[in-house]
Amino acid sequence: MKIALVNYRYFISGGPERYYFNIKEILEANGHTVIPFSIKGPKNFQSEYESYFLESVGDEEYFANTRKTPATVLKSFSRMFYSLEAKKKFSALLRDTRPDVVYIMQYHNKISPSIIDAARKAGIPVVHRISDFQYMCPNALFYNDRTGVCEDCLKGKRLSCVRNRCVHNSAVLSLLKAGAKALHDLTGVPGKIDSFVVPSSFTMGKLVEYGIPQNKLYHIPTFFNPSAIPAGIEPVYEPYFLYVGRIEKQKGLETLLRAFCDTDLKLKIIGFSNGGYEDTLRQSLEGKRHNIEFLGRMSFDRIVPYLNSCLCTVVPSEWYDNFPNAILESFAFAKPVIATDFGSLPELVKDGVTGLTFPYGDWEALRRSARRLADNPELARTMGLNALRAVNTDYSASAHYTALMDVFNSLTQKK
Repeated sequence: MKIALVNYRYFISGGPERYYFNIKEILEANGHTVIPFSIKGPKNFQSEYESYFLESVGDEEYFANTRKTPATVLKSFSRMFYSLEAKKKFSALLRDTRPDVVYIMQYHNKISPSIIDAARKAGIPVVHRISDFQYMCPNALFYNDRTGVCEDCLKGKRLSCVRNRCVHNSAVLSLLKAGAKALHDLTGVPGKIDSFVVPSSFTMGKLVEYGIPQNKLYHIPTFFNPSAIPAGIEPVYEPYFLYVGRIEKQKGLETLLRAFCDTDLKLKIIGFSNGGYEDTLRQSLEGKRHNIEFLGRMSFDRIVPYLNSCLCTVVPSEWYDNFPNAILESFAFAKPVIATDFGSLPELVKDGVTGLTFPYGDWEALRRSARRLADNPELARTMGLNALRAVNTDYSASAHYTALMDVFNSLTQKK
């Protein structure tokens, strides 16, 4: 089967890109032809299809860092609403390669829903994997810094996005994103997609609430690619905890730091902050007793030794984190996870089995959970082995591949 694989980044920036390249590897290993479509950029991996890629609109990792010129603003505006450039480029790729199915990761804002029309015109079914809440929320998070978790746009209160400045704390950008969402709703973009692959049951529930028909939704959890683990590696359980992920407010970092401050518990934080939030967190620790280290951003191969040697990882998210890869990565190294009992996280972290959960924002409960494992490393080891078994069964590459191909085959047979 030929599969056009779409994502607006052709390099690894976070969880969605890890999935993108993992599924590309699995599909190719099973004899399928993968045809990527993305945006050109200096960080990209090489591709024979790069001539079809869209031109960059600046910093493809964080557009907020891009120097705004009339050209970049106009191009980003068209990509956000409806890009004829993207439609033309993608149509050419489809015409020249003739894939059987289009599998989209992320297209909002940087590629445009116009590619869906291009696929429909070519008679090619479209599958979209959901990694955030873009269809329902202009900033894709169901979260803003003013109110915290927010579902106003899902409930039809569209102006809340502007009032709360949900997008980059800007009323103008929030209005633009809300306008783009309104246009996409009006033109029926979600209805043009044949099937949705959704990692968590929680997110499926939100999509049903939004109005996506149940028969278009397929619950297929993310998988861990075992090729990422070095051969012969054996987990050890040193007395420190690990956080791996973006350093952003909705990730629950303030709760995390508060739990570990004024204790002898050791915490290492690996991740990248865009906008100075890490500096704010560091300042909050000044004058306090703690064993907290910020190690900066790292590639996955540099993170591996920390995953392999930590006692446990922590995912203290305070937004509807949609099946974070950090949990599966922790499981793959036989490490349990302490996670917020919120959103999709309890689907992955079974309390007392593969880790521990704590109530939303409850730093004291988080501290008690960390202390429990620090005082009983054998419990951490037992839970970690349970987690490893879960990765090898429920979240295996083969299980994911089989379920995904069932979706693809059903669509191509209908075609």
